[in-house]
Amino acid sequence: MIKGILFDLDGVLLSTDQFHFQAWKALADRLAIPFDRRQGDRCRGISRMESLDIVLENSTRTYTPEEKLQFAEEKNHAYRAFLQGLTPADVPEETVRVLTQLRIRGYRLALASGSKNAELILEKTGLCSLLDGVVDGRDITRSKPDPEVFCKAAQALGLSPRDCVGVDDASAGVQSIRAAGALAAAIGPAAQAGEGDWNLKSLSQLLERCPGMEAVLCR
Repeated sequence: MIKGILFDLDGVLLSTDQFHFQAWKALADRLAIPFDRRQGDRCRGISRMESLDIVLENSTRTYTPEEKLQFAEEKNHAYRAFLQGLTPADVPEETVRVLTQLRIRGYRLALASGSKNAELILEKTGLCSLLDGVVDGRDITRSKPDPEVFCKAAQALGLSPRDCVGVDDASAGVQSIRAAGALAAAIGPAAQAGEGDWNLKSLSQLLERCPGMEAVLCR
C-alpha cells in the first residue's frame, strides 16, 4: 500500500531547466565550445560533473580536474544568481493543488533531489511548507541512477521505499526509483519514453492513482 510519495524537484514540481541551460551555455560560450539545446536536455537528472562532461565533449582541448572543478563552480554561481529571482509565483498552480490534496488524503510527501541547490529553491518558492521531508544533494554521496536519494527520502518519512511511489522526469531518476524498490511514476520525457510503472501526462494524474487513505484501507 502506498503511504508516501517521493518527488524529484526540477522538471517535476517546477522547472528551472532554462536557468541550467543559460548557465551552461554562458560557460560554453566563454570557452568557445558549441553547446545546444539537445546537449542541454542530456544534462537533465544527472550530476553537475557529469553535465560538465557533456558541455566539454566538443572542446578541442582537455582540461585538468582542477579546471573542471572551477568550471562547475562558475556554472553553479551563474545558476544560483538566476534562482535568487524565484518566488512562490514560479510554482505551477497544479503543483500546489496536487501536493495539498495528497496531504489531505493522508500521504506523506518528501523531496528526493540530487541538487545541492534544492534548499535555495524551496526557500524562495515556499515549497518546503508542502513537504514532510527533504533529501537533496547535500545528503547523498551517489547521484542518480543510484537509489540512495530515494532510499533516504523514504527513510525521512519513516517508511520503506516499497511503501512509496517516486516521481521523476529523467531516465536516471526512474532507474533510481526502481533500484530503491519503490513504484516508479514517470513524467515528462521519461513518461513519453514509457519508462515508468506509471507514465503520467501531468502531475494531476497522481490524484487519479492515489485515492484517500480511507478508500485504500477499505479495499
